Amino acid sequence: MKTQRRLSPSRIIAYVALSFLTAILVCLGVWQVERLSWKHALIARVDARVHAAPVAPPAQAQWKTVSAEGDEYRRVTMRGLFENDRESLVYASTALGPGYWVMTPLRLSDNTAIIVNRGFVTLDKKNPLARQAGQIVSAASITGLIRMSEPKGSLLRSNDPCTGRWYSRDVAAIAQNNGIENAAPFFVDADDTPNPGGWPVGELTVIDFPNNHLVYAITWFVLALMAAGLLVIMVRTAKARHDDDRLAIP
Repeated sequence: MKTQRRLSPSRIIAYVALSFLTAILVCLGVWQVERLSWKHALIARVDARVHAAPVAPPAQAQWKTVSAEGDEYRRVTMRGLFENDRESLVYASTALGPGYWVMTPLRLSDNTAIIVNRGFVTLDKKNPLARQAGQIVSAASITGLIRMSEPKGSLLRSNDPCTGRWYSRDVAAIAQNNGIENAAPFFVDADDTPNPGGWPVGELTVIDFPNNHLVYAITWFVLALMAAGLLVIMVRTAKARHDDDRLAIP
């Protein structure tokens, strides 16, 4: 007489859990492959913008459509007058050490203003009087990269407009705090054209997109393979025990 051994509830749960885990891990691996493709496209797009010939910045009528995906790191060139009395200093840590980004509005001929990150100054150059030669008062031509606003502050510190302490380049807050009218919602990182007196130092923009998606994808697929392998081992072990039980029955 033959008897059929039923799977225990715990084993059924284990099979389902491992099957579900395998599917999730495969999905995560596929997602990372898609992210890898997206990152490669992003890097290629930014590289093309950075090395392209400079164009005019977006006009005021286009400001609402300016986005990181469509415009960030685009090279632009413009001419206007710096409003040096409305500059803001944003704390920065660069290859030159700790210091500040000098954020100064450039007033264009159409009366709009684009805040320019003129570059970096060291702590001892915080006071404009310590870099008086660099406070350009005549019309200036600026070439640089469009950057998106950085609202609210850094990861560890919040901007404090009341005390003039800035930890991120929050264009809207800086414009409001300094009374900059018709300010663009983005800023421009100036290139390395030397400033009189050598300060600020421009073109310290760091363009670095971490690209670990291939490693992540391989990790998820390996874990999926391990989960699937464990499931196969459990199924085969259960089948072998079942066959042994059948042979043991007289």
